Amino acid sequence: MQENTGAEAGYPGDSNVTDEFGLAGVPDAFQRLWTPHRMAYIKGGQDQFKNKDDCPFCVGPTRSDEESLIVYRGRTCYVVLNLFPYNPGHLLVCPYRHVPDYTDITVEETAEFAELTQTAMRVLRKVSNPSGFNLGMNQGVTGGAGIAAHLHQHVVPRWGGDGNFFPIIAQTKAITQTLDEVRKLVAEAWPG
Repeated sequence: MQENTGAEAGYPGDSNVTDEFGLAGVPDAFQRLWTPHRMAYIKGGQDQFKNKDDCPFCVGPTRSDEESLIVYRGRTCYVVLNLFPYNPGHLLVCPYRHVPDYTDITVEETAEFAELTQTAMRVLRKVSNPSGFNLGMNQGVTGGAGIAAHLHQHVVPRWGGDGNFFPIIAQTKAITQTLDEVRKLVAEAWPG
């Protein structure tokens, strides 16, 4: 049985987006939320950090942990809070070296990168009890990397019901703690 989505001929607003050629905008089973404000990020944001002198992942470790939101410093990699988190506790695992691609890191870096990702998940489970995680690396500009010049992996804690349309409609994300509070909580729970 097919669900009626309300997207049928005569749906309010269809005439504003339907052209005579019958391409994008023709009513189908989907209603779309258009987010043109993201185009500025897509067009310019991804290329803004090309060398290690202006790369936030290279500059961050030269400052204090509190100032840079670093929760742990390893031998070849470190863990930092995402400045623009999807959820509270959104961490990034970064190598110290300014390399763009996962295939560019050494065996030693790869091992620590994986170890820190596992530890990040354990620590986040301990301090905030998420029911799941999103782990991921966006490789290259066309792969969606916000800072394509410096490899980093996202560790995003997830809870049932944490996703909603508020960020798209109101361009607002509700985060329940300050970044400083989250950094301190995670750093204090980090082993060793």
